[in-house]
Amino acid sequence: MTDTSGGPKIGISISNFDDSTLRRVRQLGITTVHSSGGIPSPNTNFGLEKHLPWTEKTLGSDMKALNAHGMRMGAKMITGFPNAIYGRPGRDKEIEAVIQSVKVAAVLEMPVIEYNWYAHRATEGYYLVEGRGGSRYRAFDYQMVEGLPPLPDEGAHTANEMWDNITYFLEAVIPIASEKGVRLALHPNDPPAPISRGSEQIMGSVAGWKNLVSIVDSSSNGITFDCGVTRELGEDPVDTARYFGKMDRINHVHWRNVITEIPGQKYTEVFLDEGQVDMQAVMEELVRQGYPRMVYPEHPPIIDHDEEFKPKQSSEGYAGLAYTVGYARASLKAALRA
Repeated sequence: MTDTSGGPKIGISISNFDDSTLRRVRQLGITTVHSSGGIPSPNTNFGLEKHLPWTEKTLGSDMKALNAHGMRMGAKMITGFPNAIYGRPGRDKEIEAVIQSVKVAAVLEMPVIEYNWYAHRATEGYYLVEGRGGSRYRAFDYQMVEGLPPLPDEGAHTANEMWDNITYFLEAVIPIASEKGVRLALHPNDPPAPISRGSEQIMGSVAGWKNLVSIVDSSSNGITFDCGVTRELGEDPVDTARYFGKMDRINHVHWRNVITEIPGQKYTEVFLDEGQVDMQAVMEELVRQGYPRMVYPEHPPIIDHDEEFKPKQSSEGYAGLAYTVGYARASLKAALRA
């Protein structure tokens, strides 16, 4: 069995729950998945209000499909509350929809809800570079986005505004999540550009992550610990994992490697075995903590097989994903024996 009872669970993110997709996932030895269904375009928070609140009927069908393949939902991304993020009229209605979704997650025994808190996501700074053996890597350069103007539907926001807005959100949602036994995991700003179309990014530093978990004192108020983003910022992933792990604030893990040239501004996402993150040390730290939730080895390089299978592909392909999953499984087994 791939997933170790009581320890980290190697998982991946999927948006489709059709039989063929689930067969391919299960063949990788995966028994716990993250659902990315309903994610909006990468640099906006608008357009998905209709997806909230979640219902037992809509989520239950996904759960049933997973169960038929011997899998479970370990976490799901929630989106569609821009007024809450920007502090605009209508945010109370959106927050109530999030609360109702938390209650549904509890009924269906889904332990973690992941979310983002971007004023704007600086995806315009991404580009592809050639990697090992002709593979393709995703890279980021802040110079490509520095100085870009705010978008009309987003505006420009200070860090103080964003902290006020997320405090309002957390103070309403976290007490219910804690009561229901559901954990929230806020993903760091990625890319962690200093300014993104005129807006400051509150989750673009480890100091910001620390401030977040102090707002409401609950294990339900946690982060998605991403060792790749940690290194993008020039910080130490093992020390960072240890800090948040001791507080029981790591509610989800993204496990990937990078080479950083300028912290927060210029980096390349690479194969797990060639970057600046000591991936084995990170896994061993999670095991040492007794971390029991998902570890998602994400953002694999694009390899030739995936290019041939889906021309012009710019996201995860099955062969590249299989490589990252296999690497993560081996790392977890080694960590458990250390």
